[in-house]
Amino acid sequence: MYIHVLNNARKFILFFLIFSLVIPFFSHVEEASAANASVPVGVQMKDTAGNLIQAHGAGMIQVGSYYYMFGENRNPDWSFKAVSMYRSTDFKNWTFVNDVLTSSSHADLNFANIERPKIIYNSATGKYVMWAHKENGLDYGDAEVAVASSDTVDGDYTYHGKFRPLGYDSRDMTLFNDNGTAYLISATKVNADLNIYKLTSDFLGVESLVQTLWPGAYREAPAMFKRNGVYFLVTSGATGWNPNQGKYATATSIAGTWSALSNFGDATTYDSQPTYVIPIEGSQTTSYVYMGDRWAGAWSGPVNDSRYVWLPLAFSSDTSLSMSYSDNFNIDTASGVVTGSNHAISPTVGYELINHNSGKTLSVSGTDKLLDGARIQQFTDTGASYQRWKIVNKNNGYYSIINSNSGDYMDITSASTADGADNIQWSSNGGKNQEWQLIDNQNGHYRIENRNSRKVLDIEGASLSDGAQNEQWTHNWSASQEFQITAPTITSMHVQDIAMALRSGQGKTWAAATILITDNNGDPLVNATVSGQWSGKTTDSDSGVTGLDGKVTVESNKLQNNQSSGTYTFTVTNVTHSTVPYDSNANVMTSNSINK
Repeated sequence: MYIHVLNNARKFILFFLIFSLVIPFFSHVEEASAANASVPVGVQMKDTAGNLIQAHGAGMIQVGSYYYMFGENRNPDWSFKAVSMYRSTDFKNWTFVNDVLTSSSHADLNFANIERPKIIYNSATGKYVMWAHKENGLDYGDAEVAVASSDTVDGDYTYHGKFRPLGYDSRDMTLFNDNGTAYLISATKVNADLNIYKLTSDFLGVESLVQTLWPGAYREAPAMFKRNGVYFLVTSGATGWNPNQGKYATATSIAGTWSALSNFGDATTYDSQPTYVIPIEGSQTTSYVYMGDRWAGAWSGPVNDSRYVWLPLAFSSDTSLSMSYSDNFNIDTASGVVTGSNHAISPTVGYELINHNSGKTLSVSGTDKLLDGARIQQFTDTGASYQRWKIVNKNNGYYSIINSNSGDYMDITSASTADGADNIQWSSNGGKNQEWQLIDNQNGHYRIENRNSRKVLDIEGASLSDGAQNEQWTHNWSASQEFQITAPTITSMHVQDIAMALRSGQGKTWAAATILITDNNGDPLVNATVSGQWSGKTTDSDSGVTGLDGKVTVESNKLQNNQSSGTYTFTVTNVTHSTVPYDSNANVMTSNSINK
């Protein structure tokens, strides 16, 4: 009996030990599985616990199947709070893992600024090494680097000290690990120059100055990566919090000759400043992702309100790169495929903008709905054209929102940046207060953020009533700051207009007919096939397909000038579409003529 019980006990203990080891293993595997993900560009992000991610001036390192992101987390007075670290397998679902360096890690950090932390792994020592730009918390007079290290990527980092590399002042900086040889790249001489230093073999100090790049060019925010044997160095200009034109250069050796600086992105790098470029190595390809900060300081906000701009880089050759803006950043970390995509919005459709809280639609108010300065309020939908809005992508991260009735643009009155400023309509003037970022909340609704103020559209007092004012307000995640973008139902199409013109050249004359096809809501319809017959001076048949503007132009046969006098008539005989039926009874015009 004793032996039997003892054997059972031993079996139970063995089973328990195996169970204890196996279950966490499978839990870890499940957590670390990669997946396709779509991430909004230029937004604040939340971690898996629902807290705002604070990792500005970020760096990133891959360890196993995880990507670890770490960056600045500041106190309300903008001083250093922590280098906060998060991990993800898909770039969308980020889990907070640790504040790896904090203001209590060392007396030097009690009141300080720690900016642009970067971590690289030293395979010889088995250490993860962090470098960062360090200031005293009051001004930028220290211009030093700080160094720390840890045995694990997400552990508590041991602070090793601060110094000026080889006596040079050091501000914006990055690290690059070139297969075991590490480099520090930092702005010096108050940002006028950019120095490249070789680090010691333990990555904890500076061994030598490799070279100084572009003296007097005032380049900062460096990010280095290597692709197909070519080194790329991405930088921005030194314009404080305000974004500027991003530039890059290439070299085949870090110590060699670097190319001249070339532009990438637009004139503001899509309202961002580079912080890092992370390679995504997958089974199909290796992609390179630009990581940028949209600094809240540009609109007088705190650093912790800054946004993240992540976009895929494109390469037309081994020494050239480009970057286009997209509303969403799509990534498959398993395959390495990274693409951009925009919201599925047509510039020719008149959309309803329906408030999530009230269910009412944004409408131009007042008796004169064509008036510049007419206020935009919410009302129950009646289907009127002054309750419809065309949303046009400017291909710079922002949209114009244009009233279908008046042709005027949504505009924050007087370009105000204050909470409570009215949303009005106004003639196009090119102002940033007429540009809007559409942020997909991934719940069927969007936030509509003004580029100028960085505040979002809201209904005054979260009112449910007709006539409540549409205004801008600091983002607070409420339903009154969310809008459904709804296309009206399309049930039919018809011919709205036929514009005639005479054309001539090389001794001949002919007629052209431009046919406009609209749907039952009055919006231009793309991909409609128009067929028709010429009569009068010519008797040929023609057909064509409408473009985004709902228009197609067809031309008659060409006649010698001395035989071309007379009437040219074009008659639409049929219109077809893959999904929309043709209602010929609704035609405003079926034929039109022009005389010569």
